[in-house]
Amino acid sequence: MGWWIAFLAGAATGVLSGFGIGGGTLLLIYMTAFAGVPQDLAQGINLLYFLPTAATALPTHVKNGYIDRSVLLPAIGSGLVCTAVAAWAATALDVTLLHRLFGAFLLYIGVTELFRKSPEPSQ
Repeated sequence: MGWWIAFLAGAATGVLSGFGIGGGTLLLIYMTAFAGVPQDLAQGINLLYFLPTAATALPTHVKNGYIDRSVLLPAIGSGLVCTAVAAWAATALDVTLLHRLFGAFLLYIGVTELFRKSPEPSQ
């Protein structure tokens, strides 16, 4: 029975990842809050989860013109550097502190989204 819940969590977050909504973040919440996976291990699993979900969604986004190629190289370069620094920092931090930082990040994003003004419709 337990594997069904993990399967459904993976499927639901996979669908959200395909839309570009951030299913990996929700997967992290599931793993740490409900499955009892330590934060540092859940982050590693989330990184492995991201690779195939992003790879399967990318061709569709490219085909539909949702990729701005002019910012691709700077975004990839800065993303790789910051990922390396953040991965080093995450492995050096205490798991309890990681929980708190991740929780603060989620609260910040939630409050920001709650009070964000909708963009004006383009004419």
